[in-house]
Amino acid sequence: MAYKMIVLDLDDTLLRDDHTISTRTKTALMAAQQEGVKVVLASGRPTKGMNAIAEDLLLHEYGSFILSYNGAKIINYKTKEEQFSSTLPPEVAHRLYELSKQEGVYIHTYVEDEIVTEIENQYTKTEGRLTGLPVKHITSFVETVTEPVVKVLMCEDPEKLVKVEQKLQEEFAGSLSIMRSKPYFLEFLEHGVTKGTSLNSLIESLGIKREEVIAMGDSYNDLAMIEFAGLGVAMGNAPEDIKEMADYVTDTNMNDGVAKVIEKFVLTKASV
Repeated sequence: MAYKMIVLDLDDTLLRDDHTISTRTKTALMAAQQEGVKVVLASGRPTKGMNAIAEDLLLHEYGSFILSYNGAKIINYKTKEEQFSSTLPPEVAHRLYELSKQEGVYIHTYVEDEIVTEIENQYTKTEGRLTGLPVKHITSFVETVTEPVVKVLMCEDPEKLVKVEQKLQEEFAGSLSIMRSKPYFLEFLEHGVTKGTSLNSLIESLGIKREEVIAMGDSYNDLAMIEFAGLGVAMGNAPEDIKEMADYVTDTNMNDGVAKVIEKFVLTKASV
């Protein structure tokens, strides 16, 4: 199979633990793009928190794409145009806020390229470090969120958040997409929006078949695209249940797992 697209999660997949791309991985990605393969960055991060990585990989020169906010936005990185955008109404964000109070977990969302939260906490600080977006502490979540938002996150200790997820999956079944992007992040998006559904929309617009797509990830928010792609790859550092759902398991993010897949399945084919 000649693969035409490589779709990559960022944190703990493309990026090493220090949030950099290894030389070997960058070399493989540039070689793939030079062969005409599209590279798509697919992350739970906001678009602004992905731009530096997209620039580093020259996605604008090769006409590649960003799927940000877990697929709630698709950006043509060459033209900077949005090909798809999804949001949650303010009243839904307000309901999630009420539930966060009931469940005793932190909550934040994004307003005008800022992360907004009422209560300072380690998880929202981590989101700020990962995305590069400023964290703004507000006095009232409800009064601040007056327009649609792309997504809402609840944050807490992973063991507690698993129980909250189970409860809210039942309450919002058929009305919201709910997924964990990290053990301590529980994300809420418009119903039906996942990295997998957005990837499907993107390849249809480009005339690429799902069998021609490689998707790599490490977490539960990656599962939809791993299952959708022709070659769904789990990182060596992914949880065991994600590895079981993948077509192929590569090395860890710290041991050039992404590069090894590209070298094995893309660059060797191109050189034949």
